[in-house]
Amino acid sequence: MKNQKIKCVAIDDEPVALDIISDYISKIPFLELMRTFRNGLQALEFLQNTQVDLIFLDINMPEINGIDFFKSLNTKPKVIFTTAYSEFAVESYELNATDYLLKPIEFNRFLKAVNKVHSSQNASTDSNKAPVENAKDTIILKSGSKSYKVNTNEIFYVEGSGNYLTFHTTDKKIMVLMNMNEALKILPGQSFARIHKSFIVAIDRIKIIENHQVIINDVKIPIGKYYKESFFNKVKP
Repeated sequence: MKNQKIKCVAIDDEPVALDIISDYISKIPFLELMRTFRNGLQALEFLQNTQVDLIFLDINMPEINGIDFFKSLNTKPKVIFTTAYSEFAVESYELNATDYLLKPIEFNRFLKAVNKVHSSQNASTDSNKAPVENAKDTIILKSGSKSYKVNTNEIFYVEGSGNYLTFHTTDKKIMVLMNMNEALKILPGQSFARIHKSFIVAIDRIKIIENHQVIINDVKIPIGKYYKESFFNKVKP
C-alpha cells in the first residue's frame, strides 16, 4: 500500500555500519527498521518466521557472505547490498538487487537507493488496483501480412540486419521492416538499452555482463564502443 511502511532489516558484522544504516532509516518516514543482525545465521531464523520487504545486506561477513545468504532465502525480499568492495557489483545485479551501496555510505546515496524500493512498491500497488493491460507494456509488430501483439517483457533482444529487425521473444522470432530508432521509440526506455549498432537488449533478461559483451539465453551479444558508457551508466547499481 502507498501509505504502508517498508519493513526492513539490516545485516552487517560491523557495529558502526549498522549504527549508520539504523540512523539513516530513522530519518526516512516510509521505512520501518524491524531488527539488526551481526551475522546472517541469526537473521536467517528471523526471516524464516517474519515477512520483511527489504534487506540491507553486507557482503563480506564471517560464516556466510551476503551473496550466498541471499541465494539461500526461499522467499526473497528486495535487497540493497552494502560493502566496501566494488567487485561484487555484477553478481549483485544478477540477483536483481535493487541497489549496491559502497561504504562509506553517504545519506543522499542511501536515500536514492530506498526511493527505488518505494517507487517499485507504489507501482506494484497501482498495478494491482488496475488489472487492465497497460498499453505501454505491449507493442504491435507487423511482419509481412501478419501483426503480432507482443508483451515487452517477453522480448529478450532485438537484432538488426539491413533494413529489418528481428525481435527475439520467449516463443518466436519476429522480423519487422523497422530501424533501431523506431524500435527504441516503441520500447519502454527503462527496460531496454541499445548496446550496439545492431542490438537492443532487455535489461532484465541479461544473465551476465562482461566488459565487451552481455549474455542472454546463452547468446553472446557485443557491447559497441559507442554505446558502452551509456549502457553501463544505465545498469550500474
